[in-house]
Amino acid sequence: MVNGVTSGWQPVLGSILGPVLFNVFINDLDVGLEGVVSKFVDDTKLGGAVDSIEGGEALQRDLDRLKNRAITNRMRFNKGKCQILHLGRGNPGYKYRLGDETLETSHAERDLGVLVDSMCPGCQEGHPYPGVHQARHC
Repeated sequence: MVNGVTSGWQPVLGSILGPVLFNVFINDLDVGLEGVVSKFVDDTKLGGAVDSIEGGEALQRDLDRLKNRAITNRMRFNKGKCQILHLGRGNPGYKYRLGDETLETSHAERDLGVLVDSMCPGCQEGHPYPGVHQARHC
């Protein structure tokens, strides 16, 4: 705002300003979330231990908060890249949604060159994080 006049939103293309503004928008993405958020460039992951109905509801609340924040900031998630990776034996495999769309489940995801599989050997009974769910966002 300059002298009481505001400008409208304009697409920012072909400059360094686009990535800088993107970082400004996502810098506080994890504020107020119950789960753990991991951000790397334009890849965001939300994770949390889901070993009860309450844990599943907490993860869904976080997804709702992320969706609302994206709407407020006029950003969009690429829902084609948004998937759920259920980890741990005996995982209840809850369904989650981003906005009105149910997110697909993935059995394996590559993260920074490391393949994480839902049936990993470390995901056994008694593992410190039984029922960990990770929602992958773009």
